Amino acid sequence: MKRIKKKIFLSGYVFIVLFLGLVKMCTNHINKGASDDEVVAEVTEDNVIIAEPEEIQEPLQTVEAEPVKESVPQARRARTSRSNPHPIRSVVSYAISFPDKEDVHMDAALYWGVKPIENRDSAEQMKDGLVYAGSDPFYVLDPRMKSSIPYLVPRAHELLREIGHAFMDSLSLKGVPMHRIIVSSMLRTEEDVRKLRQVNYNASPQSCHRYGTTFDICYNRYDAVNRPVRDDTLKYVLSEVLRDKRMEGRCYVKYEVKQGCFHVTCR
Repeated sequence: MKRIKKKIFLSGYVFIVLFLGLVKMCTNHINKGASDDEVVAEVTEDNVIIAEPEEIQEPLQTVEAEPVKESVPQARRARTSRSNPHPIRSVVSYAISFPDKEDVHMDAALYWGVKPIENRDSAEQMKDGLVYAGSDPFYVLDPRMKSSIPYLVPRAHELLREIGHAFMDSLSLKGVPMHRIIVSSMLRTEEDVRKLRQVNYNASPQSCHRYGTTFDICYNRYDAVNRPVRDDTLKYVLSEVLRDKRMEGRCYVKYEVKQGCFHVTCR
């Protein structure tokens, strides 16, 4: 009886072990298949997740890298603009660039100007039509200016200030030390014209200066704000400014060889 029970026990034990082993093998096979699918899924998901940032990061890295690469040339260009400012070109020819004869100056003077004034007292008392055009941040009066007084029509005064301002701006861009233009002539009264003709027979009795529309700017003398430079250099810059104003239709310009000035009338 004891033998039978022992055999039955051993048989049952072996059966249970085999059954558990079989169950374990089936379970491992199922888990392996599932885990492989999970790995594939995870890899696939990871690839998707990782691929997207990589595709986004490449352009971002390129965009971020470009300013770094360009910062050196930009800094170099900034230094170059300071060390190599705008060139001074002047004009092709003073005669070609400023061909306006006295007749066109006179037409503009008659249109925009006041009636000729007899003397300086009358000019100073004249409230309408003329403005005082004394020394300004953008220009100075010539100390030698004896045959005219600092009065202009508003249009001419505005033009003069624009020329002086543009001249100083151009000097700054070209790296030239700061200077102001010198105005050698403005309004002439009838009495001034008569006195001038006594010492200068070439002075015209029908001068445009009588109408307050015309002024003369020296091209061989300038007022140095800090360090003086060659007058030729400043003359080139001034000629560029006057050429531009003339091309804008703001004025007529005549190059006066003997008087050493640009004769300017507003338009």
